[in-house]
Amino acid sequence: MSKKAAAILIIIIGIFTLYNNIYWFMKYIYPLKYEESIVRYATEYNVDPYLVASVIKVESNFSPKAVSTQGAIGLMQLMPETALWAAEKMGIQNIDISDIDNPDLNIRIGTWYLASLLNEFDDDIILTLAAYNGGRGNVADWQAQGSFEEKTIDEIPFSETRNFVAKVIKSYKWYKRLYKL
Repeated sequence: MSKKAAAILIIIIGIFTLYNNIYWFMKYIYPLKYEESIVRYATEYNVDPYLVASVIKVESNFSPKAVSTQGAIGLMQLMPETALWAAEKMGIQNIDISDIDNPDLNIRIGTWYLASLLNEFDDDIILTLAAYNGGRGNVADWQAQGSFEEKTIDEIPFSETRNFVAKVIKSYKWYKRLYKL
């Protein structure tokens, strides 16, 4: 067999294998770590666990030590002031900024914050995700100015926030297909 024929055969076998193992491949692309914490806090705060997993995937790709250039920390990329505010509202005492990268605590606070935003924005996932990334005040301003009437991703004025929301929605669809939470 020639090298060219062997290469073509390997490619065909690879494509066949990939096609038959698409879920394995997609689970590699969309991993699920910290499942116990995600399910526990999603249940406690009445948030869809697939949404929590999707936010974590997009924000940090499940890296608990992730820190953004803006200073957001941990799996759910919590801004320190937001995390401290949320912790106070939740009744968590003696919290320090250095604690925010703890995976369990980060998921707990981030999920509570998502629940708070879902409540504020009447369970509208697009508005909630836009507020999570772009700030609840900005989303309220967009609504007040009439620039966010249809509540579609394309109407989001900030490109970073628009991209974030689109990525989370895409991840959400995959997590629902790939996992049973």
